[in-house]
Amino acid sequence: MADTTWLDWPFFDDGHRSMAAGLEAWCVDALARIDHRDTDAACRKLVSELGQAGWLRYCVPAGPDQSWGGALPQIDSRMVCILRETLARHDGLADFALAMQGLGSGAIALMGPDALRERYLPRVASGQAIAAFALSEPDAGSDVAALSCQARQDGDSYVLDGAKTWISNGGIADFYCVFARTGEAPGARGISAFVVDAGTPGLEIAERIDVIAPHPLATLAFDGCRIPASQRLGDAGQGFKLAMMTLDIFRASVAAAALGFARRALDEAVKRSRERRMFGQTLADMQLTQAALGDMATAIDSAALLTYRAAWLRDVQGGRTTREAAMAKMAATESAQTVIDRALQMFGGAGVVSGMPVEKLYREIRALRIYEGATEVQKLIIARELLKD
Repeated sequence: MADTTWLDWPFFDDGHRSMAAGLEAWCVDALARIDHRDTDAACRKLVSELGQAGWLRYCVPAGPDQSWGGALPQIDSRMVCILRETLARHDGLADFALAMQGLGSGAIALMGPDALRERYLPRVASGQAIAAFALSEPDAGSDVAALSCQARQDGDSYVLDGAKTWISNGGIADFYCVFARTGEAPGARGISAFVVDAGTPGLEIAERIDVIAPHPLATLAFDGCRIPASQRLGDAGQGFKLAMMTLDIFRASVAAAALGFARRALDEAVKRSRERRMFGQTLADMQLTQAALGDMATAIDSAALLTYRAAWLRDVQGGRTTREAAMAKMAATESAQTVIDRALQMFGGAGVVSGMPVEKLYREIRALRIYEGATEVQKLIIARELLKD
C-alpha cells in the first residue's frame, strides 16, 4: 500500500486530496489494461484514456466560458504534481503522456491568440490531439539561446528551415510548438514561437530515436515549411521568454514524477527486504538494510517538501518560482536515482532482469536528470537567482 500521508501536509486542500484518491483508484483499474509492446500505440491509448477520464483537463486552463477545456481557471501546479507523482508510481509512460500534453500546449495557453487557444486546447484536454514541445536542437540543448532553426517572414506567412531533435511525442503528435530564430535581435531576444500542425508540407520526421525508457522521440526537419503568421504565439522575438515561462510552470512537476518513481522503488524495496531470506534471516532484519531504507525514506520526504513548496508558492503566492522549482527538480531527480539504485541492489541479480519493476524504474529515472534542464543547469539557475537577490 503506497504511503499517502504526505497529502496531509498543509500544502494541500480537500480538492487536492479528493483528486488524488480518485486518480489512485483509476490508475489501479485503467493502467493495468495498457499494452506496452508498441510504444506509439500505447502512448496514443494513454492520451485517449487520460482525456476521457478527465485528467488531462488539469493540464490546460479553463479559459473564458470554459472555452479552452480546462478543469480550473488556471493551471494548479499542485494538481499537476499530484497527477505526475501518482501516474509515475504506476506507469512511467502514463506520466509521460500526461506531462507532454501540458508542456506541449503550455505556450499556447500562455501567449496564444484566442483563436489558437480555442482550436487546440480543448482537443488537448479531451485527449483528441497529441501535443509536442519542439525546442531542442542538435547544437542547442541546455543553451537554448544558441538555437539556429530559422523562421523567415514572407508576406502573411513564415517559412521554417532547420532541425529540432530530442522531441518528445515526435512522430505521433498532432501539432508542435516550435521555437525558431526570427532575428529581431541577437541571441535569446531574436526567437519566436509557432504552432505547426503535423502533416504541414516541409515538416518531416527525419529520425525516430530509441532510448532506454521507451517513449515516442524524434528529430524533426523543416525544409521550406510555410505556416500562416496567425500561427505565431505572442509577439515576434518573445519566443525565448515564452519557452522559459512554459518550462517554469512544469519544472516542479518533473520533480513530482521523480518522486513517483522513488516511492515505487521504496515500496518494492520494503517488500523485498521482508521476503528475501539470507544467512538465516530476512534482509529487513539486517542493520545495513534498515539504514538504507532510512536513507531512502528521508531522501524522498526531503525532495517532496521541496517539490510541493515550489508548487504551493506558485499556486498561492503567485509570481516566479524559478529558484524553488530548480531546487526541487535537482533534489528530486538526483535523490530518486540513488533511491532506485539502492532498491535494485536489494534485489540482487533479480533486479537487473528485464521487466522487473526496479529494472524499469532504473531506466525511467535516468532521463529526468537531463530533460527540462539538466542537473548542472539547475545549479546554475539556483546560483544565478541567489546572486540576483
